[in-house]
Amino acid sequence: FLNGDEAAFIEAVVDTFIPADEVGPGALELGVATFIDRQLNSGYGRGDRMYLQGPFIEGTPEQGYQLRMTPSELIRNGILDVNAYVRAKYESTFDGLSNDNRTVVLTQLERKEIELPTVPTGYFFNLLLELTMQGYFADPLYGGNKGKASWKMIGFPGIGAMYADKIEAYRNKQYMSEPMSIQDLL
Repeated sequence: FLNGDEAAFIEAVVDTFIPADEVGPGALELGVATFIDRQLNSGYGRGDRMYLQGPFIEGTPEQGYQLRMTPSELIRNGILDVNAYVRAKYESTFDGLSNDNRTVVLTQLERKEIELPTVPTGYFFNLLLELTMQGYFADPLYGGNKGKASWKMIGFPGIGAMYADKIEAYRNKQYMSEPMSIQDLL
């Protein structure tokens, strides 16, 4: 779904949100950009199960998504808006910025200190963050969480059938097992 410039933007965003460190792998190395690309090219990205008819008015947070754009359109237009802002302020694209400046721009987006001309800043930032977290912790079948690395990092056992028999034996003790993904059951 994403063209080269958009993919570079998404890779820079996910690497800034969740960089590799001593605790665990970063979003970029776990394939989160691939996950996001697949999501945007899916029925979700096209808004297949979303109500996208008017009226389009400012809703409350409890009312959920209230835009006439599909998630794919929101991301695509938001990337253009942010890159235009970054070009004007830093004479670069977002992916060309230093890590510190990327963090500054994302923080400004989160705080809605940057007014994007095409998309609502809050919706755009929140969707980027949400897709990044989903891709980091998703089943590897969907393109992120390569090698189940984030599951291993937090001790999540995956999609095993049932763990009820382990509750009493492991009460207040760490339970470690090799995580199981959907692909492991196929």
